[in-house]
Amino acid sequence: MNTPAAKFLLCLSFIFSVGLTAQNNTTSALSYASKLDNHKILLSAVNATELGTLLQKSGPFTIFAPSDAAFEKFSNNKITELMNAEDKRELKTLLSYHIVAGHLTASRMLRAIGNGNGKASFTTIQGKKLTVHLDGYDIVLTDPVGNTARITTADLNLENEGVVHEIDSVILPAQM
Repeated sequence: MNTPAAKFLLCLSFIFSVGLTAQNNTTSALSYASKLDNHKILLSAVNATELGTLLQKSGPFTIFAPSDAAFEKFSNNKITELMNAEDKRELKTLLSYHIVAGHLTASRMLRAIGNGNGKASFTTIQGKKLTVHLDGYDIVLTDPVGNTARITTADLNLENEGVVHEIDSVILPAQM
């Protein structure tokens, strides 16, 4: 699965099924697909929950995508346990906390932070608030439990007007 074609197919099949197509923009799709090497756990989790179906039918969405290293730091055993569980509700809750409705670019977050005297909050599709603030030049997300995640790669645009931001930690809607 290391060839560009395989990555592209993986992108089409699993990247949240949000309408990324090769016919409209092959260069963009291949470029985005090449960034997926460090999101295998996330893609497997999305596939396990069938959350992609929801994302395909609606949108646009902003996705805060934890890298594989972020999931391993969170707990490789916990995420595996959630993916292998017969009831995927807890996994779906976790994943949907990483998604905000709308096209939320880094510049829009920065504007909201500026307008909010250093902080802004956004409601995830899971229903809980996600707070953002600046730490130096980094946009930092804070969950209700107090965990933080930095955006390490911002503004990976999807054709359906959605956007993906890679983050360095898993954020939680509640204690797990």
